[in-house]
Amino acid sequence: MKKIACFVLVAFGLSLNMVAQKKGDIEAGFNIGYNSSSVSDSRNTSDSGNGFNIGGSLDFYLSNTWSIKTKLIYDQKGWNNDVYYDANSGNQYATDYNLNYLTVPVMANWHFGNTRNWYLNFGPYVGFLLNAKDARFNNDVTDFFNNTDFGLAFGVGVKIPVSDKVKLFFEFEGQGGFTDILKYQNNYDYSAVTNSRGSFNFGVNFLLK
Repeated sequence: MKKIACFVLVAFGLSLNMVAQKKGDIEAGFNIGYNSSSVSDSRNTSDSGNGFNIGGSLDFYLSNTWSIKTKLIYDQKGWNNDVYYDANSGNQYATDYNLNYLTVPVMANWHFGNTRNWYLNFGPYVGFLLNAKDARFNNDVTDFFNNTDFGLAFGVGVKIPVSDKVKLFFEFEGQGGFTDILKYQNNYDYSAVTNSRGSFNFGVNFLLK
């Protein structure tokens, strides 16, 4: 029993050493995640659409508590149960909309808990529209959307040490847009349509320095 207790204490001590990052450390991360996204204006919120994201990140430690984290994310957004208007026939068809972005958030990252395994981050993001299509006919509707999307990104997660340089992580990440994603609105009653997106991500971090 004493041997088991000693082993547990030694393992716990090693895990503390593995987790505690310090000023000047840099972590690189890679993740994949499941997205749920929608759009909304001042009156309505759309039905959610589903997709995925693939991202890479760099985390620059200012202390063992704070760091600056930036990401580069291929982000699938959009919404379901809308209509597509065919200008040639004058008909409307039920469809979903799929928008693909390259998203770049820059966030303050707060590390907390006894071993600083938990983290909470927040900061601005910019999204660059890659393409947009309706799901029913696969028509390219990119020209109807603005090229950039600005908003606030936030997230919370936990890291699980595998070695002194490698950690697995699980996180929830959210984005809320501030700017109108649509072009060419001439209706005086029109209000801005903004993106929102939540995702559950899994990934791995590597200590570079």
